[in-house]
Amino acid sequence: MKVIDHINQSTKPSFSYEILPPKKGDNIRQVFDIISKIKPLNPAWINVTSHASSLIYKEDINGKISKKIHKKRHGTIGICGVIQNKFAIDAVAHLLCQGFSKEETENTLIELNYLGIENVLALKGDNLNYNKEIVKEKSINTYSKDLVTQINNMQKGQFLDETEYEPLKFCIGVAGYPEKHIEAPNMEADIHYLKQKVDAGAEYIITQMFFDNSKYYAFVNACKAHGINVPIIPGLKLIKSIKQVQSIPKLFNIDLPHDLVTELHKYPDSGIEIGKTWATVQIQDLLKNNFNNLHFFLMNDVEHIVDIIQTF
Repeated sequence: MKVIDHINQSTKPSFSYEILPPKKGDNIRQVFDIISKIKPLNPAWINVTSHASSLIYKEDINGKISKKIHKKRHGTIGICGVIQNKFAIDAVAHLLCQGFSKEETENTLIELNYLGIENVLALKGDNLNYNKEIVKEKSINTYSKDLVTQINNMQKGQFLDETEYEPLKFCIGVAGYPEKHIEAPNMEADIHYLKQKVDAGAEYIITQMFFDNSKYYAFVNACKAHGINVPIIPGLKLIKSIKQVQSIPKLFNIDLPHDLVTELHKYPDSGIEIGKTWATVQIQDLLKNNFNNLHFFLMNDVEHIVDIIQTF
């Protein structure tokens, strides 16, 4: 079932989740364990992130520096296949512009189609910390709107080579940023770029995490004012410790509300309970305002999220 159908057909609160592939060398059983724990919650769908390679520097005992291309996490396609076919939960595969050619993207989409996966999330991805050389006969998607266009073209039967395939049918989601993408000069420009992604074929938007619902509501209203009428799914995350007061704003370019930060500083040993209470209040407020489809960034830490969702 496609994500847009889940959204349109939902008549009660519906939760979806995002998980990470295991780190290189870790066991896939970790992912299976996470999925087994959230399956009883009847997830609408599960997103699986994708990761480009990065450049790793190492220094030996003689001070010699070596470098190699290293991919930290693998298995997005395979994990999506397991979620879809073993656990009978709709899977959403993340696709990135950064670090992948159009040819690699096309092959990935064909493989996802073989596995019966109908949903993708098209993202630009983090900037690479090295220059990936693309041979002349290959090309890249510079922005996520270009990636959406490529996927949409494949749905029309337009492929990069002369091989004939049946048109592939995917539901395409994209990301939105209630507090502005870090690379956008201002919020108006950011929403303009988001409108381009929707015009290129995106059917829904999942937002970056936020901890202040008023920013989400303002973002939704601003999008509507710019002619963006697709569903905008709020993205939520559980904050658990005082350490995240510094790490989350730095990693995700978002603000944390003053009251939340004050509470965490006042009771640093009660981070999990403070975070669970804050997330619960956010959910209650969103549901009260008729936003019934909510998305949780699990980051592969599921137990406390289960505690929260079971109350709804």
